[in-house]
Amino acid sequence: MANHIKGQQEILEKLNISQLNPMQEEAIATIKKNVNTILLSPTGTGKTLAFSLPLLEFLDPNVEEIQALILVPSRELAIQIEQVLRSMGSGYKVNAVYGGRPMSKDKIELKHLPAILIGTPGRISDHFANERFSKDHIKTLILDEFDKSLEVGFEYEMRGVINQLTACNKRILTSATQGVEIPDFVRLDKPNTVNYLKATTSKLQIKTVVSPAKNKLNTLLHLLNHLGNQQGIIFCNLKDTINNVSAFLESKGIKHGNFSGGMEQKDRERSLIKFRNGTNQLLVATDLAARGIDVPEMKYIIHYELPREVEEFTHRNGRTARVSAKGTAYVLKWKEERLPDFMKHADLENISKQAERKPVFWETLFISGGRKDKISKGDIAGLFIKQGKLTKDQLGDIELKQDCAFVAVPASLASELEEKLNNSRLKKKKVRIYGV
Repeated sequence: MANHIKGQQEILEKLNISQLNPMQEEAIATIKKNVNTILLSPTGTGKTLAFSLPLLEFLDPNVEEIQALILVPSRELAIQIEQVLRSMGSGYKVNAVYGGRPMSKDKIELKHLPAILIGTPGRISDHFANERFSKDHIKTLILDEFDKSLEVGFEYEMRGVINQLTACNKRILTSATQGVEIPDFVRLDKPNTVNYLKATTSKLQIKTVVSPAKNKLNTLLHLLNHLGNQQGIIFCNLKDTINNVSAFLESKGIKHGNFSGGMEQKDRERSLIKFRNGTNQLLVATDLAARGIDVPEMKYIIHYELPREVEEFTHRNGRTARVSAKGTAYVLKWKEERLPDFMKHADLENISKQAERKPVFWETLFISGGRKDKISKGDIAGLFIKQGKLTKDQLGDIELKQDCAFVAVPASLASELEEKLNNSRLKKKKVRIYGV
């Protein structure tokens, strides 16, 4: 179940974190001392680390069963938490299960049970119904972004899962939203609350950009040219709008990725990977990207369309100005459009000054081998440096998955590397390498 078990200080050193923020310190102390904890803090403040560090101390390295269950509202959040926990190198096995991928993958990964299982309520409910593992040792339950799980209709599955956790003696709920009602079935008796929603001083600026035409695409282009080569998310309300914006950006030669609930899970993951590694500087997304996804710090987001509710407006804005950084939320409005009450105090942005948009430096290559093939990031780096003749500076982010990997390389060298390295051997596996 576990190898060498690392303590908090060793983990923080591995993550290159010299000091936790005040929310994390208070949350860790509260979770350690109390049976039930509610953690309220804005998106991007480090809640995952805040509940993960104390969680590891509750685990028994001698127990070869699942000891902690983390329920999340989306596949993306499940993957993100799995990545965070694995990056900690705690010594405990961690797995994430979620809808949208073959059940056979879950079964393979769960042959050797993890100490910590992360999953969406529907997929966890399926595993429970089919009794694929024992629930008798699950003593800690974490409901991350629990309000979102309730919003997206997981109440029935959550109720069923929680009712079966008879050994559970510690519950942790997290949210970036104030005042959410907690259903009785969660059984959160006399919780201690760590609330940083009001305490955080936001450095967010909200600006409006006026479009003379009802079709705002040309104004969007002017705004993007005004902002130059900076990463950002363009939020839309509908999948059709995303398609229209995407087609327009493509016609202008602006590299971007899309992200919405209507996309295949594989395509959504690739969009996030290419956004994280800099291949795409823009992500055109629905509110699905407003929280629970792992993306880099960015200086701006754009509301191509405003959400109907102030809560979603807040969550979208939470993708920028995170923790102590500055950020701007731009609201694109037609000159005749009336803004909602929560938008009354926004300043007007002058976008007449245009910056130069430079070509994107990175391109992403796919590798058809991953962790299950015993391939490590070091193996991939070695292949590209030794056989591909890249310098360390020319090797971008490497993302290693269970059955594949992605690596960012200079766009100018991508085709050459693909030709040179395709069908190379990594460990004992012959891998295909191609651009995505």
